[in-house]
Amino acid sequence: MALLELNKMCVHYGRIQALSDITLHVEEGEIVSLIGANGAGKTTTMRAVSGIRPLSGGSVVFDGQDISKLRADLRVVRGISQSPEGRGVFPGMTVLENLEMGCYTRKDRAAIAEDFERVFDLFPRLAERKSQVGGTMSGGEQQMVAIGRALMARPRLLLLDEPSMGLAPQFIQQIFRIVKEINEQGTTVLLVEQNAQQALSRAHRGYVLETGRVVKTGTGAELLADPSIKEAYLGVA
Repeated sequence: MALLELNKMCVHYGRIQALSDITLHVEEGEIVSLIGANGAGKTTTMRAVSGIRPLSGGSVVFDGQDISKLRADLRVVRGISQSPEGRGVFPGMTVLENLEMGCYTRKDRAAIAEDFERVFDLFPRLAERKSQVGGTMSGGEQQMVAIGRALMARPRLLLLDEPSMGLAPQFIQQIFRIVKEINEQGTTVLLVEQNAQQALSRAHRGYVLETGRVVKTGTGAELLADPSIKEAYLGVA
């Protein structure tokens, strides 16, 4: 049984159909990447999984339970946590306060303390800047805060939406290295990313979205070697 299953999932924005019969699965322990051009439906897929966008058809099944109508906050309690596109750092809060927002549903103080240590081990820069206000940090540092905040919910499934967007090259390499480390520590990852080379080179499997539909799937290596993927997403004719 897959940890996450999307079964013919459809989403509308008014009369516009953004997603059409999206069917995919994520096994426990995997990194699965969704790639596609702008407007392909990647972020809408993530929002539907996290409960921010309602479905107009199909289902979202997590750990064997249909959660299609479950509120977004209750999905966090179940074990789904998202680092959103654009990072969404609370600009007037410190790093520590931002991280605390990630564990607001939890009462297990000892485990919360362990997770703070985990985040600071992954992102030493955040440990150095606990008291710095989020809005004064660089884009790369804010991305660290956003991922760290999502990890503070201790998710079984971590949703990462465009973690490299707007980052300098050195930060991109660092973020993807840490994504791999998070996965190796036992967290399943569903990754949306326009940087197809980085995303697929670290993914166990991938799906290609075009205009709200899944048009291709395969292992990360298979998709990287696919001539049509090379031409469309990797700039290789």
